[in-house]
Amino acid sequence: MMGRMRAAAAAALLVLAACAALPPRTAANKISINWKPNTNYSDWVAQHSPFYKDDWLVFYYTAGQADVVQVDEAGYNKCDASNAIYNYSKGRTFAFQLNETKTYYFICSYGYCFGGMRLAIKTEKLPPPSPPPSGSNGSGGAAAFARSHAAVIYAAVAVLAALLRVL
Repeated sequence: MMGRMRAAAAAALLVLAACAALPPRTAANKISINWKPNTNYSDWVAQHSPFYKDDWLVFYYTAGQADVVQVDEAGYNKCDASNAIYNYSKGRTFAFQLNETKTYYFICSYGYCFGGMRLAIKTEKLPPPSPPPSGSNGSGGAAAFARSHAAVIYAAVAVLAALLRVL
């Protein structure tokens, strides 16, 4: 009986050690955009903000009926693609990385821009991670670890409980 308990405790420690070795979460997000006419993309931006440097926009659209054109602010305001920075019209998807902190402007040059098929995205630097709460008992680091790895710790506890029931 004592050997089984030691094995279960060792397994739990092994799972916790694996949690500590997990890489930090990446800041880049994949943001999907259903790029279609008659959509108010100003509302869309408000619902999906904030956008950070290194996020990815993935435009999904109907081939032959829409395109994604990156323009400057003047092109955005006038729905004018004549001085496009980048134009993508092949396929049905287009992935674009927001690799600078600035405002990006996108329009559709198939005439739908005037109906609202345009997008202005302002990117920000990713805020620094919050420092762990300081505690006089020194448990602030453990609490921060527990919060950041809650799902894995929960799974480890569930496995440990199952092992103890078997014993």
